[in-house]
Amino acid sequence: MKTPIPIQPRNPGPNWGYLMLTRIDARLPRPIFERLVGWGTWVAVAIMRGQREHSQAYLTAVLGRPPTRTEVWRHFFTFAQSLMRKLRAADGRSYRCTLDPQATEFTRMMATGRPALLGTFHLGDADLLGFMLGNLGRKIFMIRQQVDNSPETRSLARQYQHSVEFIWVNERDNLLFALKHAIESGGSVAMQCDRPDFSARLEPFEFLGARRMFPVTIYHLSLIFNKPVGFCLGIPQGPADSIVYASNVFEPGQGSKEENLARARRHFQEFLRMVERHLRRNPYLWFNFTPLNPPAPADQPAERPVAVAAS
Repeated sequence: MKTPIPIQPRNPGPNWGYLMLTRIDARLPRPIFERLVGWGTWVAVAIMRGQREHSQAYLTAVLGRPPTRTEVWRHFFTFAQSLMRKLRAADGRSYRCTLDPQATEFTRMMATGRPALLGTFHLGDADLLGFMLGNLGRKIFMIRQQVDNSPETRSLARQYQHSVEFIWVNERDNLLFALKHAIESGGSVAMQCDRPDFSARLEPFEFLGARRMFPVTIYHLSLIFNKPVGFCLGIPQGPADSIVYASNVFEPGQGSKEENLARARRHFQEFLRMVERHLRRNPYLWFNFTPLNPPAPADQPAERPVAVAAS
């Protein structure tokens, strides 16, 4: 039987940036509101040239052909729907998340209360995952980039301040110390692991028909702090529901660093296969409006040993 994780926000605060949007959503019938969002999405597709081009490049890779204009619109519209689920949760409306019953290793790891490193992608309801997992009785430290236009994130942070804290990736000088503090205090660290922007540790993996570069920092942290790694995805099932699908758990072992990193690569490749299966079913769930992960250099070996800094 699936284990429900209800999200019942406490003392919701106002979302000044999106206040009008959430109020209109609360008052209009859902079909009418969805139609308005659809029209607005066409405007976004028309004026957001850079995001539109990145969407086209990603959809070409996952579909195996250039996308139609309607398919690009659907990619933007799926993102808009995800944003609305986040805004509704931040506005005080309930959201339910259910653990996939086949995610047995991940479920056992979360039940132990042992600090862990939790990875995800900018896919589906990823922005809500940290708050959802915090409802499992875990203290979650979410690594995020601090921006000025995310009032809904600040609202959720206030509501879940007892189970969720943020580690800002912008503060790079203090990042390792913040991670050390989070883990030593018994918390689990959640991070998004699909974009190479803030990672100097990239390695090649098979994904969407090519060898592409992905950040593997989470595994280096696993070896430094001797903590397990689990990946999960929040796949929406409706306007207020999602299912969390999870990978098996990577445990750092007693072998050499090279042996552990080799197992880590296999673990991440297995997770990428899971991601690709979801994207083959619904390619619009990965919100890749930035450059697609670059192909690996021609002379880059499939597996290469990478030194791990001592803690």
